[in-house]
Amino acid sequence: MDWYLKVLKQHYADFNGRARRQEYWMFFLFNLIISVVLGFSGGMLVGMTGVETFGLLPMLYSLAVIIPGIALTVRRLHDTGKSGWFMLVSFIPLIGPLIMLYFMVVDSQPGNNEYGPNPKGA
Repeated sequence: MDWYLKVLKQHYADFNGRARRQEYWMFFLFNLIISVVLGFSGGMLVGMTGVETFGLLPMLYSLAVIIPGIALTVRRLHDTGKSGWFMLVSFIPLIGPLIMLYFMVVDSQPGNNEYGPNPKGA
């Protein structure tokens, strides 16, 4: 949970520097869990009450975390030695998301690179 809160509090719109794999995937995991819980509970509340406003909860949450999510992805790409513009690769049909997945799971570039020191510290 600390990784998730760190992204939201300290690096909300920080597109500079590098982010470790652990930071990226922990944010992804908690973001997924929260999205599923909000979607399920919002759907249940809409079904029980008939008030469509409850269906807005997942959408509002998504809007709140889109900027930190993009910033974290850019910092993760920086950690692998790639420019943040490589995120546009994900728009290539079929193969683009697979390429992005590879970029997100590959290990950090050792030592310093043009985006800063290695966040692992070694």
